[in-house]
Amino acid sequence: MMGSATGGSGSEGGSLVKISVTVNGTAHESDVEPRTLLVHYVREVLGLTGTNIGCDTSSCGACSVHLNGEAVKSCTVLAAQADGQSVTTIEGMATDGVMHPMQQAFMENHGLQCGYCTPGMVMAATSLLQENPNPTEEEVRIGLEGNLCRCTGYHNIVKSVLAAAAK
Repeated sequence: MMGSATGGSGSEGGSLVKISVTVNGTAHESDVEPRTLLVHYVREVLGLTGTNIGCDTSSCGACSVHLNGEAVKSCTVLAAQADGQSVTTIEGMATDGVMHPMQQAFMENHGLQCGYCTPGMVMAATSLLQENPNPTEEEVRIGLEGNLCRCTGYHNIVKSVLAAAAK
């Protein structure tokens, strides 16, 4: 029987790898199976469940986090690849209990419905604005095309990103 793909004890298949990762400003050291995905590491090892698993195929973007300040789909990154790196999850976006301007814009502009895609959208959108602080509507739509929402039709998501850019 194979060991767990999400971490497990390592006693059933293969050696563990020690990683040191800074997540949301806090240093963590963990032993993980080499095949553990970053999304499983942040959710199951660190207990940060705001990062969602939507598809496991890198199609939806619900698992987006920032790796050294750049949005990545954490279902495509091994936890071992994050060794020595800095990761920010949706839980790390607020400062001292105050929402990040992008989170605030999503709330004020109704950029969510069920909310499942919202953490990944917020992470992708903040990364987009770091690269292009004053995007057009078309540039926002293109910049978020790797993140899927099954509820909203995207109009209010785009509106939210443009509102955050204006602040």
